[in-house]
Amino acid sequence: MDEWEGFLASLTPESLGEMLRSTGYIPDDDLVRALWLAMRLGKPLLLEGEPGCGKTELAKALAEALGTDLIRLQCYEGITASQALYDWNYPKQIIAIRLLEGSKSVEEIEREIYSERYLVKGPLLRAVTYEGPRPPVLLIDEIDRADEEFEAFLLEFLAEFQVTVPELGTFKARRRPIVIITSNRTRELGDGLRRRCLYHYVTYPSKEREVEIVRVRVPRVSRRLAEKVVDVVNAVRREKGVVKKPGISETIDFAAALAELGYDDVDRRAVDAAKFSLFKAKEDLEAFEEGRLLGPDSLGSS
Repeated sequence: MDEWEGFLASLTPESLGEMLRSTGYIPDDDLVRALWLAMRLGKPLLLEGEPGCGKTELAKALAEALGTDLIRLQCYEGITASQALYDWNYPKQIIAIRLLEGSKSVEEIEREIYSERYLVKGPLLRAVTYEGPRPPVLLIDEIDRADEEFEAFLLEFLAEFQVTVPELGTFKARRRPIVIITSNRTRELGDGLRRRCLYHYVTYPSKEREVEIVRVRVPRVSRRLAEKVVDVVNAVRREKGVVKKPGISETIDFAAALAELGYDDVDRRAVDAAKFSLFKAKEDLEAFEEGRLLGPDSLGSS
């Protein structure tokens, strides 16, 4: 049993939660338990939920807590398997061909330019060939933005954790990465991917936990101010017609902005001064300025 296997065998949900908290990430118990089981079972963890609820931040915090690397595959419309796997450094290959012409045979030049030194590794190949003492955290972010064809390709990768480069052979992971997959539910994911993963739905935190998050991330903010900030943010989230509901990052930015501006209370004047940190859509900003969002009954006017 090597160091990683020993560490994993001794890891408990409680100790994992404490490790995450030490990085400034404040998870709830269900999320910690889901992550712990995914690590112990060697399964990917699929996180769905509203944008801004801390799905991506969990992967960052886990990598920091474990002292390993975060490898991020950011999905987007039109992404292809080759973009996730690898490419060749064509400019460098062309230079090598010119330098080697006349001194080596065509076969020798071909072997030279299709070697690992000219290989540009994508996130998946980097995860497979990772050589650290602990496995990396592989974040497959916003999988719902990719199409079903790319999702099917990922399904195959997650089954084998290997990448074949025709010119070089097959690279297989020495140790499987810890895989976290996130989705904002802009489209429905396939049953195959869901079966492959453990699943947790991430929602906005309770008031108590969000206040704790603010106090950890912005220590100079008092508990009283943190509670009022969270109350205002939750009021915005409950409003109908909000284009961009504020996530946890907006809560933190809003609290930090108020502290920077010298406010110790949250009235309409304070929100107006720090509105740039809370509202992230033109429509929401206009609704606030016109009194349709957080109107007179929601905030004091002093």
